[in-house]
Amino acid sequence: MEKVLVLLLVTLTVAYAVPDPRGIIINLDAGELCLNSVQCKSKCCHRETGLSLARCAPKASENSECSSWTLYGVYYKCPCERGLTCEVDKTIVGSITNTNFGICLDVGSSSE
Repeated sequence: MEKVLVLLLVTLTVAYAVPDPRGIIINLDAGELCLNSVQCKSKCCHRETGLSLARCAPKASENSECSSWTLYGVYYKCPCERGLTCEVDKTIVGSITNTNFGICLDVGSSSE
């Protein structure tokens, strides 16, 4: 048991000592496998279907499909870029199944 703990400690030490700015677990680039949006630089961990692997993806641009924030941290449609809002009709079932989809809109320019 002590050998396993020492090996784990050495492994973690080596992982943190790596000078590469791209992380092993966090700060992942687009296209890399992820488990949660917190790991991605773009803050969007995206999957195509419920059975597909999730990968980091860029956030949704204006007039493209989006999802509002989800507790799960994995999206079928990425949230909007900064400054845009996802106009979506939220439902309880959609919140549970992660299917509340909408369109990214710039609220500032649409009110003019």
